[in-house]
Amino acid sequence: MVDVLTEIDIKSPVDEVSRYASNPDNAPEWYVNIDSAEWITEKPLEIGSKIAFKAKFLGRELAYIYEIMEYVPGMKLVMQTSEGPFPMKTTYIWKAIDSKTTRMTLRNQGEPSGFSKLISPFMASMMKKANRKDLRKIKEIIEG
Repeated sequence: MVDVLTEIDIKSPVDEVSRYASNPDNAPEWYVNIDSAEWITEKPLEIGSKIAFKAKFLGRELAYIYEIMEYVPGMKLVMQTSEGPFPMKTTYIWKAIDSKTTRMTLRNQGEPSGFSKLISPFMASMMKKANRKDLRKIKEIIEG
């Protein structure tokens, strides 16, 4: 099991941070490895929404569909994919530190199979590195 947790403090109110981060249309702007996000279901984001992502990771092109499993605006978003060699669950948690600062937590959990299973320790360290870049990028975008 791969379980990668990263977090960052962003100087912006929790509602602004969560609104930006939970919008799949913004994902290619702040996720280093995501090239595109396409809605499969109708907007707005809600439990059961499905979004198709195209990404690059470890030199490979990936296409996967995330389904929204849990969504509490301003607090938590959980999305999950079940297809492919590395099913993944991604969780965002937003917590107000004060009225102008938000702690954003990004957690990726997955159960690799096949070849992915052999390189999972390496994948975990690469995911952590990418997640740190992603959180620094979203902080930079939101803080302006």
